[in-house]
Amino acid sequence: MPDHAPSVSADVLLGGALARRGRAWWRVAAGNLVPFFVVGALWELVARLEIFPARLFPRLEEVAAALVSLVGSGILPHHALDTVLRLFAGFGLAAAFGVALGIAMGRSRRAEDLFLPIVSIGAPIPGLAYAPLFMLWFGLGNLPAILLVAFVSTFPVVINTWTGVKAVKEIWIRSAHAMGADNRRLFRKVILPGSLPYILTGLRLGLAQAWRILVAVEMLTAVPWGLGWLIFGAREFLDTDVMLSGIAVIGAIGLVLEKFVFQKIEDYTVVRWGMMTS
Repeated sequence: MPDHAPSVSADVLLGGALARRGRAWWRVAAGNLVPFFVVGALWELVARLEIFPARLFPRLEEVAAALVSLVGSGILPHHALDTVLRLFAGFGLAAAFGVALGIAMGRSRRAEDLFLPIVSIGAPIPGLAYAPLFMLWFGLGNLPAILLVAFVSTFPVVINTWTGVKAVKEIWIRSAHAMGADNRRLFRKVILPGSLPYILTGLRLGLAQAWRILVAVEMLTAVPWGLGWLIFGAREFLDTDVMLSGIAVIGAIGLVLEKFVFQKIEDYTVVRWGMMTS
C-alpha cells in the first residue's frame, strides 16, 4: 500500500476548473435564453392561429426573412449606424453634463438650491413635449434630434448622480479629512467611488430615455436615415415585419451596450472594489 496518495497534476485541476466554468456559463446562457424562447413560442402560436391578420402579426420566419433581406441589402446597417451615431452624440453630451452637474449639486448647497427645482420640474415632462420647441429653435435634421436626446436624457443622470453624492457616508469624508486628504484626493478616493453605483444607474436610465426619444424624434425632424425613420416609414405601408426588424435591432444594440459597456464598467469598478456583487 503506498505511503501517500497520488498527486493530481496541475493540468487536471485546470481542466476541471475550465470544465466547471464552461458548464456554469452554459447554464447562465440557457437561463437567459429561456424567456426569449417562451415569448417566441407564444408569438408563433398567435400568428399561426391567425387571431390577427397575417399582415399585422407576421410569423417569426417572415420577420427573420425581412431582417436578413434588410441586412443583406445594406439598408438596415445604414439606418442603425445613423441612429447609433445620433445616440452616442446626444447621450455623450448628457452623460458629461449630467454627471458634472449632479456632482456639483451634491457637493455645493448653492448649486443644489439653484438647479434642483429646475431639474425637479423638467424631469417629469415627457420628452416629446419638448420636440416642437427644439424643431422651432434648431430646424430639422440631425441637430435638433441630438440636442433633444441630450436634453431629455440629462435629467435621470443628474438626479441619480446628485443622489449618489449625497449618499456618501459622512464618516468616510471625515476619515479622509483626518488622514490629510485634500479636495482632489477626497473626490477621487471617496466621493467618486461611493457614488459610482448611483451614477451608473443614472446613465442606464438616461440611455433608456435617449432611445425612447430618439426613435420618435427621428421621424419628426425628417432625418433621411435612422431606425425610427425606418419603423415609422414601414408603418405607412403596413410592413410589420420591417417594423419588427427595426425594433429587434434596437433591442440588440441595447443589450450589447448593457453587457459590454455598463456591465464591464461595473465589473472593473464597483464590483472590483467590493461595493456590490456581480
